[in-house]
Order: sequence, then structure tokens, then C-alpha cells
Amino acid sequence: MGHNREGRRRENMGPPWMWGGMGRGPWGGGGRRAQRGDIRTAVLDVLEEGPRHGYDVIRELEERSGGRWRPSPGSVYPTLQLLEDEELVTGEERDGKRVYSLTDAGKAALNERRDRGDWKPPWENGGDTSPLWEAGYPLMMAVKQVATSGTEQQIQVAIDALTEARKKIYAALAE
Repeated sequence: MGHNREGRRRENMGPPWMWGGMGRGPWGGGGRRAQRGDIRTAVLDVLEEGPRHGYDVIRELEERSGGRWRPSPGSVYPTLQLLEDEELVTGEERDGKRVYSLTDAGKAALNERRDRGDWKPPWENGGDTSPLWEAGYPLMMAVKQVATSGTEQQIQVAIDALTEARKKIYAALAE
């Protein structure tokens, strides 16, 4: 069994889709990585709805994309710091977490980017969503939920269902 970047054995980490974010494999969308301006504007867009801490921003972006794009903390937190340095957002400590809010300058910058008409959310820059993704992502999330909180019986039901699905998919490919 291999090790991840932190030196932990993967066998203790669950299946690949639980290793942290949406990679570039078959479930990672295969699209391009978001450009810095895309992330900046996406973060400003989320903060327009109200104050949030970093992980709330990440979760909201993943939800808005239907799971097709989940920015990493390594891209969101530096972006938030940069936006704060540029006075487009403010950050304050609340209940032990840093919560960010959009400033008037941030609203103006967001509106300016929208008015130019060249900004789309990062998950829309890679093309249309495939029907396979639309079917597979909710399945993946159900498996993740059972893997993390299911009973032994629920896990076995999931294993049986996935085994049957895999057999059907390979049978279709063999035709």
C-alpha cells in the first residue's frame, strides 16, 4: 500500500475520492485548473451573500458547482489573505475562526468583473457537465457518507450495490 504526501499509509485513508478534494482522475472533472482571477472572483461572489469563514467559502463553491469543483484550502486561504491585503474583504476573529466580509471596494471590484462579461465560475470554464458526472457524483457522495458513518449492514449493502453496478458497466462495455 502506498503513502500519501504526508507519509500516511493510504489504507488508513479510505477510498481515493476521500483523499482530499477533486483531483484530475475520472471523478476530478479532467478540466483545467481555475485561474487565479477565477478564484478571486468566485470568492468575492460567495462573500457577497454574507460573511463566511474559509471552509464555508469552499463548501459553498463546491455546492454551487454541483460538486464539479472544490477549491483547496491551499488556494482559498491565500486568496482570502490577498483580498484582505487589497482591502476587498475584511477579516475578523469570531468564535475562534477568521470570518471574512466583502467591503464596498470588494463589491465594486466584483461588479466591475461581472460588467466586463468575461467571468464565469471556474466550474463552467471546462465545458458542459457530462451525464455520467451528474449520475456518478451523487453516488460517490453516498458511498462517502456510508463509508464514514454507516453501520456494518449499510456498508455491506453499499458494497453489494457497487459490485453489481461495476458488473453491469463492464458488461455494457463488453457488448
